[in-house]
Amino acid sequence: MFENLSERLERSFKILRGEGKITEINISETVKDIRKALLDADVSYRVAKDFCDRVKSEAIGQNVLTAVKPQQQMVKIVHDELAAFMGSNASDINLKGSPAVILVAGLNGSGKTTFSGKLALHIKSRRGMKVMLAACDTFRPAAIEQLKVLGEQVEVPVFTIEGEKDPIKIADKAIKTAKTEGYSVVIIDTAGRLAVDEELMNEISALHKAVNPQETLFVVDAMTGQDAVETAKAFNDRLDFDGVVLTKMDGDTRGGAALSIKAVVGKPIKFVSSGEKMEALDIFHPDRIADRILGMGDVVSLVEKAQQQFDEKQARELKKKLAKDQFTFNDFYEQIQQVKKMGNIKDLASMIPGVGKALKDVDMDNDAFKSVEAIIMSMTPYEREHPDAINGSRRKRIADGSGTNIAEVNRLIKQFEGTRKMMKTAMTGNLMQKMKGFRR
Repeated sequence: MFENLSERLERSFKILRGEGKITEINISETVKDIRKALLDADVSYRVAKDFCDRVKSEAIGQNVLTAVKPQQQMVKIVHDELAAFMGSNASDINLKGSPAVILVAGLNGSGKTTFSGKLALHIKSRRGMKVMLAACDTFRPAAIEQLKVLGEQVEVPVFTIEGEKDPIKIADKAIKTAKTEGYSVVIIDTAGRLAVDEELMNEISALHKAVNPQETLFVVDAMTGQDAVETAKAFNDRLDFDGVVLTKMDGDTRGGAALSIKAVVGKPIKFVSSGEKMEALDIFHPDRIADRILGMGDVVSLVEKAQQQFDEKQARELKKKLAKDQFTFNDFYEQIQQVKKMGNIKDLASMIPGVGKALKDVDMDNDAFKSVEAIIMSMTPYEREHPDAINGSRRKRIADGSGTNIAEVNRLIKQFEGTRKMMKTAMTGNLMQKMKGFRR
């Protein structure tokens, strides 16, 4: 989502290219361009001005080391100030209590209910805690049914009271039930409105007071830009919430909300959500976001996403298969599914330093796997387990069955063989290194 801001900031830094040192004259021009870039990213004028004043104050009088160019020094200063503006460090959620109660608030359409399901999965899978969802949005039609569907997807129970319209009664009963049945966390999905109004504020304030949650999270649609910041401020004035959740981060958003909320509201962004997949929820790391804005990638987050999908037992079995040259199309298909669970392919690629800019105009999403999956699933179980048996006539049948052509089937088989060879070589090389170490 920060592509345009990244480009504008890169152009701003070029003003310092070729300069021998940072001076008040050349820094003023650079900072002016940075302010324009922030305003274009839908950052409020006051926040943009405050940010640039801090950058300028930090930059003027800096002693630039011989080995560091002024442009590089400026990138470092902007990076540190961006991270500080967004909160410096990641903020954890409070899960103390018996059970811990998390209240989820926000306007209609912000993604509250979907986030509630994602958060339930996040706590269950990463913290190993027993979670219950409470359906307290009695205002929006089908909200309770939506939460039930999400609960089934993440295998978390959803507490409801048939016909009950009072969210306080539902929440109170849910917490009591959770305590009796040994649940560690209760996530309460609340009602919203199309806009901030007194009725909504009174209702959410009363619910907040009644359940006294350990954690109150405000969910906001990042695509609404400065409106998101103003809405967050209005809710915080009444609820004094603990943190913000930015949703729809994969949409057409310029990033102003992410850059402004902490500065305006004084509360940290705790999670960012993108896409409809239940796994698509990430802890907000200001320093890593600053890295991505400045084109440095985010390798740490990429590795963490890979580790979340890593199955140690499955990896050991795969290693044995590779050693015996038994890597099959079933294994290949399973690897594709694991990659898809990590998130949007283009977003993942943008975490690799330098790749994001190269992929700016490339249309790349998880649909790219569809033809590959169709070809693999058009093979017979025997063919998937015995790739070497796929001859010319079989390739023709597979192409017809998958709606592709023989050239595409041939290309996939060639890629598969290359992958199998590369994985075996990597594993064998690793084994040889261990053997050398043992001999020493």
